[in-house]
Amino acid sequence: MKLLTHSFEHSNNFKDNARKIIPHQTGTFSRAASSYVEGIFPSYVKSGKGSHFTDVDGNEYLDYLMALGPITLGYSYPAVNEAIIQQVHEGILFSLPHKVEFELSEMISSVIPYAEMVKFEKTGSNAVTAAVRAARAFTKKDTIAYCGTGGVWHDWQAAMVSRDGGVPKFNEDLIKIFDYNDSDGLEQIFENNPNKIAAIVLEPTQFEEPNSNFLQKVRKIANENDALLILDEIVTGFRFDLAGAQKYFGIKGDLVCFGKGMANGLPLSAITGPSEFMKTFDDLWVSSTNNSEALSLAGTKAVINEMKEKNTIQHCWKMGEMLFDGWNKIAEQNNINAKMTGYPIRMDLKCFDTTNIESLPMKSFISQEMVKQNIFMSILGASYICYSHSEQDIEKTLRSFENVCNIINNKIKNDNYQEYLDGLLPKTIWSMKISPTKRKI
Repeated sequence: MKLLTHSFEHSNNFKDNARKIIPHQTGTFSRAASSYVEGIFPSYVKSGKGSHFTDVDGNEYLDYLMALGPITLGYSYPAVNEAIIQQVHEGILFSLPHKVEFELSEMISSVIPYAEMVKFEKTGSNAVTAAVRAARAFTKKDTIAYCGTGGVWHDWQAAMVSRDGGVPKFNEDLIKIFDYNDSDGLEQIFENNPNKIAAIVLEPTQFEEPNSNFLQKVRKIANENDALLILDEIVTGFRFDLAGAQKYFGIKGDLVCFGKGMANGLPLSAITGPSEFMKTFDDLWVSSTNNSEALSLAGTKAVINEMKEKNTIQHCWKMGEMLFDGWNKIAEQNNINAKMTGYPIRMDLKCFDTTNIESLPMKSFISQEMVKQNIFMSILGASYICYSHSEQDIEKTLRSFENVCNIINNKIKNDNYQEYLDGLLPKTIWSMKISPTKRKI
């Protein structure tokens, strides 16, 4: 691995000029320089291979953000590249459907539970938005009960958060939010809105484990109220299990949306479910020229074949457990409250200061010191494991974290982490503006 030059000349030039011509510097909020300790983190990538990427200044990093989650096999993965190249020679987009659309649909239907039919979109947001539209059409109802822990579905989600400009007010009125693991709050939504709820939109999990049969209770509430259950598996799909979180947690969705990891970085998402619900799309205007683009479809076939043949997800769990457990052991040994939470294949670093208050400066400092050692980790989001991560990668990461713990114990006094940041404190991308519904006492 190349050593850091501590030079970001080219990154900074790209960043400064991009801010003049691209709103927010980039089309994806979480990729912007302001999401990191600006000044010590790179801003632009040149290339990636396996579990590493190289920035435009030649610095190489071991990556745990994995393109915000889509990279499940690794950057520039050979089998996926070969499938894309072969498809390029045949063509990218046609006046008729390409046979690969049917072939991939059959493949997904064979590995995902209850996926009698499959419809492709280009992004996870598009998929969930389309599923919501189908649920409204099927139930003839408009209001949505939404578990507000994460996920994105365009204008409807935008109405709930601080970045709500340009979203009509009536959208907000059609969304009712409940907390994860709060089935009582969900029941209260249905009681407050009798015969109005078209669907429950829910990520099976983010970082919190379901307790007290929460997911099964959600399923029961949907059944009892003639509402559809839309599972947002954009993140959990093709990570927790090849069959998705449906299998991992033992829950059945009516419409289930996949994206990110299914395509290893290619722009593709999918809506699946029993034909009873999926046939609703026959009568809806949910269509786009590029939904049948063949490169992403061919590449995704290769992704799923690799996952099936090489048991890649089991490897990710193994490497993730090694990092998860090793990190938390080091933190405990050094009496530093900076622990990995969530799941080994999708984890979140939680940092608390000496007063037991969650500390963004502390998390930023740890991430800063890790990136100085060529370890790139998220500050405002999750960290992910891909198939290309090796035991050597994990061991290097843990050694680097030990070094950071030594720095903290020797340098940091009275939680003064921000004083030792070499750049700007990251900026929160959004905040929830609507309070979740709670059971009336």
